[in-house]
Amino acid sequence: MERKITKKLLEWKNRQKRMPLILYGARQVGKTYSALTFGKEYYKNTAYFSMEDSGEIAAIFERDLNPERIIRELAAKSGQSIFKGETLIVFDEIQACERALTSLKYFCEQAPEYHIIAAGSLLGVSLNRDKYSFPVGKVDMLTLYPLDFEEFLWATDHKALGTMIREAYRQLEPMSLHETAIDYYKTYLVVGGMPRVVKEYVDTRDFHFVYAAQKTLNDAYIADMAKYATPYETTKIMAAWGSIPGQLAKENRKFQYKLIRSGARSYEYETPLDWLKAAGIINKCVKIKEGKMPLSAYAENSSFKVYMLDTGLLCSKLDIAANVVIDNPPSFDGFKGALAENYVMQALVNNGFCPYYWSSAGKAELDFVIQDREGNIIPLETKSANNVKAKSLAAFVTKYEPPYSIRVSSKNFGFENRIKSIPLYAVFCLER
Repeated sequence: MERKITKKLLEWKNRQKRMPLILYGARQVGKTYSALTFGKEYYKNTAYFSMEDSGEIAAIFERDLNPERIIRELAAKSGQSIFKGETLIVFDEIQACERALTSLKYFCEQAPEYHIIAAGSLLGVSLNRDKYSFPVGKVDMLTLYPLDFEEFLWATDHKALGTMIREAYRQLEPMSLHETAIDYYKTYLVVGGMPRVVKEYVDTRDFHFVYAAQKTLNDAYIADMAKYATPYETTKIMAAWGSIPGQLAKENRKFQYKLIRSGARSYEYETPLDWLKAAGIINKCVKIKEGKMPLSAYAENSSFKVYMLDTGLLCSKLDIAANVVIDNPPSFDGFKGALAENYVMQALVNNGFCPYYWSSAGKAELDFVIQDREGNIIPLETKSANNVKAKSLAAFVTKYEPPYSIRVSSKNFGFENRIKSIPLYAVFCLER
């Protein structure tokens, strides 16, 4: 599958002061595939090493952290030559070998000519462990997310439609294939962007196979909780994870600990939520009390919303049938707004934004507030259908007078009263 991260990897490869690269991301978002595909396309050869598959590989790092010795022994182990600047070295599942992670510092300082990408499942969780010595300032870092809607169009052989959407966004003029794009957007909500699930959809066009693949991934996340946490921590992590659909189903989607269990307190579940965030399987949207720059200075970290990393996994977790999302019966009205919000949050995070939400004394609540490329604070209201009345957006605009606002809905492109109307399918165009 064509992924946007390839462009970022190429920029890293050509960087004059390139350092070893750590590739973050949740399990099964395509980290290993992206690294190996990149190596195949842009290097003479790729030397791949999984730290979980062989104790011999881990043992290579135990003696000392001399880069040249490590390279010689890795080359002997793999049976292939490793050339400076011409071979891509991939350290997969690097969380399984602390010394391999530490070695990146020495590669940066003593042998920067070697091109190294390190990746791993739950790497963010593993790095929080006390035993890990992270090579601060000695590595480049990138995060890979599930496929966004544009990548989904590429994967399903509709790249021309993605190009049309980008052109309409630049012009802010109605797009002729609007209804077609809305239909594909609904399909994306169900399928989501996990590469394995997208491939299942591309190969079969059968939502039963899609659901089976999603269930396998959700089960894998639960298995990881048991593998990378103590039994006591696992119980709380699973309880917090299990409450997320219920949190989103509320009209006010602010995270409430009492929905995890009766009488639950924040101090009991702050660490489990941090675990889920470090694992990359949730996104947190924190409340701001003022729509002023810098947004982080006005954050109220005790008030937040939690979204899942992928709408397809959310639909699977809730047993929402594909036809419900695609046909949109009235009985689904209560949750389709939450699904659209989850989608928008996912797209914004994917594009480098740190979204917040805003509320004013219980009178107004705005879905998202972001900062654009020019440093402007921009309000963003999400609507799951054509009803675009937005009292909260109007309240924010009146109070803070932003240069423009964004309204995301199922309506076509437009610009009126300093409000950019962006269709739901075009959120990927909002780039930081």
